[in-house]
Amino acid sequence: MPAIFFVPRPPVPFRTVAAVGAFMSLGQFGFLYLSMHLGMPPGLAALVLQAQVPFTIAIAAVVLREPPSRAQAGGVALGAAGLVVVALGLGGSVTPVALALCLLAGLSWGIGNVVSRAAQAPGGLALTVWSATVAPVPLLGLSLLTDGPSAVGHGLAHLGWHGALSTVYTAGLCSLVGYAIFNRLLSRYPSGQVVPWVLLAPVVAMASSWALLGEAPGLAELAGAVLLVAGVLIAQGTLRPRRTARPEPSGAGEPDDEREPAVSRP
Repeated sequence: MPAIFFVPRPPVPFRTVAAVGAFMSLGQFGFLYLSMHLGMPPGLAALVLQAQVPFTIAIAAVVLREPPSRAQAGGVALGAAGLVVVALGLGGSVTPVALALCLLAGLSWGIGNVVSRAAQAPGGLALTVWSATVAPVPLLGLSLLTDGPSAVGHGLAHLGWHGALSTVYTAGLCSLVGYAIFNRLLSRYPSGQVVPWVLLAPVVAMASSWALLGEAPGLAELAGAVLLVAGVLIAQGTLRPRRTARPEPSGAGEPDDEREPAVSRP
């Protein structure tokens, strides 16, 4: 709201639009915030959520017949190792229920990615705007259930300029711009070429925390960030292992006068 009054509905069945919203928005953020409500630290939640990358690639390989290339599979595996290294650096204890809910958030996001890819709706903005219409009412109900009406009322009454600015940033830049670009890419390219880029999100978060909040990353976090960046570059084919030079065929190194003369053909 109010973008739906200005952005036409995408030319795909509304059940597809609703499915994208149900998995990519409602399921992802519902499970994610419930996980954080049960004790999952925000920084660690952002890392566990990136399980959506291998989930997306695996589901797309089965449902859409888009098997990843060796480079994509290797890059994602290296990125996953980087996530583990960063998570070990962050530390903290997490209950199994909170961890499971966060993994369900990643799985829901992955399913939403595959539905968006299968829809191939032209224009990622329209799909982003209209798919978001299925999320507010159920998420408000979840908030009322977990936090209680008094907490929800207190939050709305004391929103303040920090909360308003955060909402504008999240709804405007992250959702409308970010997910519009993301859905547009999914409509044009295989999932294995698009979703590995999301592995850079924790790197950007660590760099932003360092620059804006003075929270310098530790050695494990820096090492994990390097693995994450390398994994994305390998998955996209930017970094390739060097191939050993093949030995020249016999006679290739002989002087010209020692080779057999070429037979001229008419």
